[in-house]
Amino acid sequence: MEALEKKVYLNQLFELYGALLTKKQAQSFLYYYVDDYSLQEIAEIFSVSRNAIYDQLQKVEKHLLDYESKLHLYEKQQNREKRIKQLEKQLDASIIEIIRKLDE
Repeated sequence: MEALEKKVYLNQLFELYGALLTKKQAQSFLYYYVDDYSLQEIAEIFSVSRNAIYDQLQKVEKHLLDYESKLHLYEKQQNREKRIKQLEKQLDASIIEIIRKLDE
């Protein structure tokens, strides 16, 4: 997975599972993945080492991936969106057919 894809995926998982993280984990995630702070900047905010923040973010990533592997909320959301798009196409085709019949 490319770095940008991974970042987008983790942000989507965070939207689904962020409430299951501790306040510090969630804040670290937001600083790093949303606000684009460096590890050093986050370490200064929390008065810890850069390595501690790195480890914390690795744990957060692991938690988010674990939650998804067990609950599959992201997967289900993606499947729903795919089905909605398919239904929209079918509906559009049906509407077009009705309009054609009206023009006859």
